[in-house]
Amino acid sequence: MGRVYAPSMNMSSSWLTPKRLLWASVGVALITIALKTGAWLLTDSVGLLSDAMESLVNLASAMFGLLMVTVAEDSMNVPVTIRVKGLPDVKRVLVVVDFNPIVKVLDFHPLMAQPGLSFRIKLQQASPVRALVQTGDGRWLAGGAWVDAAGGGCTAPSTGRGAPDWAQKLNQVQGRVWKDGQNQRLRLRIMHPMDTGLAPGIPAFFIEQLAVVDDKGAPMLQLETFEPLSENPVFSFDLPDLGQDALRVVGRDNNGNRIDAKVLP
Repeated sequence: MGRVYAPSMNMSSSWLTPKRLLWASVGVALITIALKTGAWLLTDSVGLLSDAMESLVNLASAMFGLLMVTVAEDSMNVPVTIRVKGLPDVKRVLVVVDFNPIVKVLDFHPLMAQPGLSFRIKLQQASPVRALVQTGDGRWLAGGAWVDAAGGGCTAPSTGRGAPDWAQKLNQVQGRVWKDGQNQRLRLRIMHPMDTGLAPGIPAFFIEQLAVVDDKGAPMLQLETFEPLSENPVFSFDLPDLGQDALRVVGRDNNGNRIDAKVLP
């Protein structure tokens, strides 16, 4: 049996996330308390006992900070980054959320792009978030992470509909490109309410298809998107550098409204 590689899936862009740093603080505080308490028992020093009590305060602070990081997550805007390493010829990346009422999030065809991407999703409750990767030989591989959430992200109405000009801004694209000489990172934000249809009285209204094409119209990547993407969705992709040629973003939503915008280097 051949070796199976799974895509790594991260909830932030760096290993040094606030949550991990706070867990490290908790660990350091526990070790410090144990050492100082042991020293106090051996020496009967009042000063060491005082230091140990102060370390308990530091531990309480770290635990409070950790709790706040967990509870403060926004169920309507959960950042997801997918990185696929050591896996050649990736044809498709399918992202699903097991416990969402609408499970499917997006279906990504990298084409010329790197197979990883970043985006934001809505979560109805704490759930595994999974990336299913298909390679050119037809194999499917999976990776994922458990994400805690306060809940309600899929059944809450979009906030942007309250703005008087939201219809005029519909499907407007904001984009920026960073280059390193060989590749370019494209970051997009598309103005759209991304209604799931699960909020009372509000029908489903969401972006269905999205593509990035070169100046000749050849597709560089394609996306099929679904209701659990966050309102005004944000995406990041890594593409080959095309020099000074502009990138074009095209697509449509489920009501037939078109997306068509150029992003200059």
